[in-house]
Amino acid sequence: MIRDLHRRHFILSAATGAVVGACAPAAWAQASAKAAATPPRPPFILVLGDSLSAEYGLARGTGWVALLEKQLAQDKLAATVVNASVSGETTAGGRSRLAALLAQHKPSHVVIELGGNDALRGLPLKNTEENLTWMTQAAQKAGARVLLVGMQVPPNYGADYANRFAGLFATVAQAQKAAVVPFFLKGVADGADPTRLFQPDRIHPRAEAHPQMLANVWPELRKLLR
Repeated sequence: MIRDLHRRHFILSAATGAVVGACAPAAWAQASAKAAATPPRPPFILVLGDSLSAEYGLARGTGWVALLEKQLAQDKLAATVVNASVSGETTAGGRSRLAALLAQHKPSHVVIELGGNDALRGLPLKNTEENLTWMTQAAQKAGARVLLVGMQVPPNYGADYANRFAGLFATVAQAQKAAVVPFFLKGVADGADPTRLFQPDRIHPRAEAHPQMLANVWPELRKLLR
């Protein structure tokens, strides 16, 4: 009797295993089909910048970030843009806010437009470089592709400081394998009459300059969206 019970148990176990084995491929196929049917999340672009991206002194909707949204729509690219820029922001300020923004929005792309206020305040270039590096690495670890937007300072800061500041954006980008726009205000601040495109403070561009600012950013950002 004991041997018979063992035999029946073995037969039942074998039969159950066969059923499970037969169902497993079907269940796997069903799960795979469901995953394939779920469309990928559209790109989510987080812009972390200062007053140049926060529409300082401009009518709402006329800054380059707002123009970016129009560019995406024009090119029929389904993407969400969140502008987390704050006037007066430094790289240290951006660094302190980035972790929360990454957790909240889970962006696929992060545009970092910071550093200009560091230079205006005469902050050590080493600190600026370290902050940009930290932010780039944090965004990449969160699964985002990063675009660094570079700036330059007027020559009255001294040739050495100006050259080192202008170069640190490319240095960080190369080290972290991120994309970079060498000079955000190309075609705006380096023209024959640059004051024409600036507000009376000669720091913040007028609305007329923002299409050119977008034109400087868009080619590099477009590559990341492919």
